[in-house]
Amino acid sequence: MGFNAFEDMPVWQKGMDLAQQIFLISDGLSRKEDYGLTSQIRRSALSVAGNIAEGFGRRHTRDKLRFYYASRGSLAETRNHVIYGLRVGYFKEGECCRVKGSIDEIWKGLNALIRTLENRAQP
Repeated sequence: MGFNAFEDMPVWQKGMDLAQQIFLISDGLSRKEDYGLTSQIRRSALSVAGNIAEGFGRRHTRDKLRFYYASRGSLAETRNHVIYGLRVGYFKEGECCRVKGSIDEIWKGLNALIRTLENRAQP
């Protein structure tokens, strides 16, 4: 975990890829969704990478963990919004499968990062 910058972290890179994927699939949503699903799903997806970056910038392990857990929460929220978008017909099955695959990869990466830090934090 000896990264010089958060941009070097594979989990952050995947988080940014997810935010970009979400931007693209939500770009075609109706204008009436601008303040509904569009803003919510984009905010939650961008928050995944944002919290990883903020956690990276923290000095203490407990602070880092708090942001990595927040990132995981935003990831779950994003998945929820994707499922909703699929169920109401806003998104196509194929694009949702790709996005859910990305979410699963990030989930595993965050869990590994959290596990490592929790082990380090134990007395």
